[in-house]
Amino acid sequence: MDDETSTQDSREPIRAFLEEINFPEPGIINLEMIKSAYLEEGQRGETRRLHQLEPVVLERIKTLRLEFKNILRIDHLWVLPNLTKLCLNCNKIEVIEHIGMLTALKELNLSFNYITKIENLETLVNLEVLSLFSNHIAKIENLEKLEKLVILSIGNNLINKFDGIERLRFVSSLKVLNLEGNPIAKLTDFPLSQYVKAILPQLNYYEYVFIKDEMREAAQKRFYRELREIEGKQEKEIQARETEAREHAEAERLASSFVEHLDGHQLYESMWRGDENGRILMLVGAQTQELSEEYAKDVHELTQSIYKLGLARFSERDEEVKDFTGSLQQGQQQLQSLGQQQIDEFLQYRDKCFEEASTTLRRLETCEENSEEHLQLCEAMDKINEQFDDTLHDMWHSLMAQELHLHEAVEESTLNFERRISRLMSGFVEEAQLYFLQLRDVCQHFAHNMTDTVCRYLSHKLTLQDLDSVPKELRSCIDDREAVLKLVADMKATHIARVEEREDRMVSRSKDFIDNLIRKRSKEENERHRAKILEINSFMEMMTKALSNLPEEIHQELLNLKI
Repeated sequence: MDDETSTQDSREPIRAFLEEINFPEPGIINLEMIKSAYLEEGQRGETRRLHQLEPVVLERIKTLRLEFKNILRIDHLWVLPNLTKLCLNCNKIEVIEHIGMLTALKELNLSFNYITKIENLETLVNLEVLSLFSNHIAKIENLEKLEKLVILSIGNNLINKFDGIERLRFVSSLKVLNLEGNPIAKLTDFPLSQYVKAILPQLNYYEYVFIKDEMREAAQKRFYRELREIEGKQEKEIQARETEAREHAEAERLASSFVEHLDGHQLYESMWRGDENGRILMLVGAQTQELSEEYAKDVHELTQSIYKLGLARFSERDEEVKDFTGSLQQGQQQLQSLGQQQIDEFLQYRDKCFEEASTTLRRLETCEENSEEHLQLCEAMDKINEQFDDTLHDMWHSLMAQELHLHEAVEESTLNFERRISRLMSGFVEEAQLYFLQLRDVCQHFAHNMTDTVCRYLSHKLTLQDLDSVPKELRSCIDDREAVLKLVADMKATHIARVEEREDRMVSRSKDFIDNLIRKRSKEENERHRAKILEINSFMEMMTKALSNLPEEIHQELLNLKI
């Protein structure tokens, strides 16, 4: 408790310093904040002015700094799909949330906040640097899936247990770790530094000090027993994970092939489940047992045929989906490159145009109004505006035409893809239904044989007057063929119903697969198309506004020079 109190006390000067800073009102990250931070990023002077004239294309933002913004909650970062560096340090964030979609992120700084738990980072598979220094975290957890993590700074928190440190062994890329300032780092009877060096062989630096070989060897000798125990548990867990991963992958593959639970005797077993009539008929003994074994063999052969068919057709569909997706991406990338080339060329023209306009406006500010020179400069400025508007309008038409052409091409490609995938799926379903038809025939054949066998059995017992040996549930059927026929008919109905349920599930899921796939592709394309239209129009508006604001900027610039 004293260690925890001292840790909190050690952070107070830092907290007090941060509180003295003139923070804005507490708030949540929003689009306006993101754009403002991007426009304020880095540049100075003329470079800064030009940077602020450019349109904010969210997809191009790689770095975002939102430090000392008094942020309470993380939100709206989904608009930055290509973000690689995010700095949210020195705020008042309590929960790590709404960043799971930033899969391109390589560096994340959440230091000097009020975070209590490490969470919601599992999808940041490209993260290399994570700083959680000076928060309220009590446990190391949920970091194992960060397979590219190199640097982890989690010092000056409230970590008072060793549990969780050994889990970092699964982060094989980890090279730098900092735990200074935590309660466990201040224990006088436990050398945390040696423990970390012993159990994390992949580390090169601890608390930013290089780990020499002799230091690691000494640490491993000191914690030999603990290290052996951790290694043993890790090996078992790795094996269990590999087994689970294989099983999950196989289950996914079978589900996508619509033949899950058809690779063994699952369908046959389901046919007998809850079949009371079949159970009674099987009481006859060896004769019906022999029939059921042959029945099981026939059903298994047919389910195996369906299973193999499903896997084969899945491979064909998967290739079709990959080809379609690849073609779409290629087309979109080509158009993106072409559009970007046009925008770059226009921006070069804009810089020259603005330079010429700035020179003209400066001369206008200094010449006598209504003089011949003033009139000539006004005409020149009107011509610059007209040429700029025409060039901008031509580029808008070109970009819009390209985008509409791409959108129409994607819609047509999607329609053709739907036809192809539907044909493949229909072919699979039709072939599979032939096997299901044979399964129903097998049920019919088994029922016919079961009727003969049970009737012969009861007739034989009646002839011998050995009625006591007949199972109680069957005694009412002695000398009553109709009763036997009813039992068999009900059994057959149950078995055929199970077969038809499985067939219907396969048919409905295959239809849902196509509907969901096409719906998803159409939704993605419509969202992409709308976003692109908005991006183009936003670019136009910003360029037009930039030119219209230029006279006021030049006027203000000259006034500042006079002052």
